[in-house]
Amino acid sequence: EELKNKGIKVVYTSPLLRTRRTAEVIAQTLNVPLIEDKRVIEIDHGVWSGKLVDEVKKEFPEMFEKWIKEPWTVDFPEGENLEAVFKRVKSFIEDIKRKHEGETVAVVSHTVPIRALYCAALDLPLQKFWSFGCDNASYSIIKFEEDRTTIHKLNITCHLERAGLYEEAHRAL
Repeated sequence: EELKNKGIKVVYTSPLLRTRRTAEVIAQTLNVPLIEDKRVIEIDHGVWSGKLVDEVKKEFPEMFEKWIKEPWTVDFPEGENLEAVFKRVKSFIEDIKRKHEGETVAVVSHTVPIRALYCAALDLPLQKFWSFGCDNASYSIIKFEEDRTTIHKLNITCHLERAGLYEEAHRAL
């Protein structure tokens, strides 16, 4: 409902089930195409995968602290690093700008690629990764113009609060 009057022409989604389900609802509600793109999939947290934040803090305290303070320096064992995510979302943005010039698209993704996308879109280093709020199930609006990129709305969660889901959305990694 929240996105009905935004003029969205297409919905892109991560292939992971939790985002794909959300994207399917959005695409069906808006009657627009749904396109899956692996470049917006969540970072592969490796040994952290499938765990809640509290579990990660307890099992990997040093690595968790490093992730919070200097995420660009973390290589997840059996996973990937932030630079890899940054490169794939930057490629995704370039394709979106080329394929959908002048159009509004929705991208349903995850907190790490979304923050990396903000850095890529604004040409910021990954040291600014934590500078952006990005709650689970939030939405943001970014406008790409020929000579500049503007974040019009960031980390909107009022739809979660109205539905009583805000706290639940914060438990996952």
